[in-house]
Amino acid sequence: AFTINANAPGVMAEWAAAHGAKLVHYSTDYVFDGELKGSYTEADVTAPLNVYGASKLAGEQAIFAAINSASALANTRAGAAAQAWVFRTTWVYAAHGNNFLKTMLRLGQERDALSVVNDQFGAPTSANWIADVTARLIEQHGIGQAPVSGLYHLAAAGDTHWQGYAQYVLTQAARLGMTLKVSADQVTGIPASAYPTPAKRPMNSRLNSEPLMQALSLQASDWREGVLAVVEELMGQGKSVL
Repeated sequence: AFTINANAPGVMAEWAAAHGAKLVHYSTDYVFDGELKGSYTEADVTAPLNVYGASKLAGEQAIFAAINSASALANTRAGAAAQAWVFRTTWVYAAHGNNFLKTMLRLGQERDALSVVNDQFGAPTSANWIADVTARLIEQHGIGQAPVSGLYHLAAAGDTHWQGYAQYVLTQAARLGMTLKVSADQVTGIPASAYPTPAKRPMNSRLNSEPLMQALSLQASDWREGVLAVVEELMGQGKSVL
């Protein structure tokens, strides 16, 4: 985990700084312990609960150590300052790969009832929207209007728990014609303590994305919009979600 999530980003940041390239990197809500009431800002204290979160935090630190060192050197030589943007995001899903949304669609076709955690909160965030925001950053950089190099939160607007997320997915899939064995009201909420996982997860994964949205003159997409778009994409393509 540390080789991929910490050492590699540091090496890439050093290379980017040395060659005048700009770096965009993606981090995670797992850098926090989830104890905060409300949404996390970039200034809040980090306290990872697991190795993944610790390795991603180390990656952030390695990037900015390399960028700050290169910028200091550039200033002494009257060169261009190194730049990197680190986006912390959360609960990412897409029509491709393995993720919670696709798992719920598969289980909704296989099982007669589902039990899903209802005391962990966050905002399901579409990989498509993350890509769109990244593209906007690159466009703004091209015309000299990109936000300053640094750390930003990038998460969809609104929040829910995993049970609410699952219920919304199944509701929209049924509305669009998918044959399911489980309806939204058959998704039972359970505490995280009833569904133990090898790695401890934060109970609160809410991220405040307002600084980045303001810097890019954007409005955060509501999490439901992205989820619906991916459900429509999966069904429109006629692909199996099993």
